[in-house]
Amino acid sequence: MVLDEPDLVGFQDARPVFPGHTLIVPRTHWVTIGEVPPEILGPLMDAGRRVAAAQRDALGAEGTFFGLNDVVSQSVPHVHLHVVPRRRRDGLRGFFWPRGRYADDDEAAAVAARIRTVLPRNGAQGSSR
Repeated sequence: MVLDEPDLVGFQDARPVFPGHTLIVPRTHWVTIGEVPPEILGPLMDAGRRVAAAQRDALGAEGTFFGLNDVVSQSVPHVHLHVVPRRRRDGLRGFFWPRGRYADDDEAAAVAARIRTVLPRNGAQGSSR
């Protein structure tokens, strides 16, 4: 156990990317990030920020990778934030996803417009699909 707070716990990943890889988990069960109320999201990210700072001090990490899968690639159906300590030249390049480009600016604008049309207002709950 790394972190033990009223709404959150933090513990070491059983199969860490690097030593110190910590999972920050809400005590209340939510499967998707869309289900998590705003009053928990701030503390979740703040806990990640604090753990990242502690990884720097305790482990000599130079940086941090935050990861939060939502349904796809989520091996445990409970929201959890990965806080992975990083170092330059640690070998973690291209590990998580391939990257591409839009065909042109029009395609990028069309995709952004589709998202904007269904984007909930600040503070509103979004879809949990």
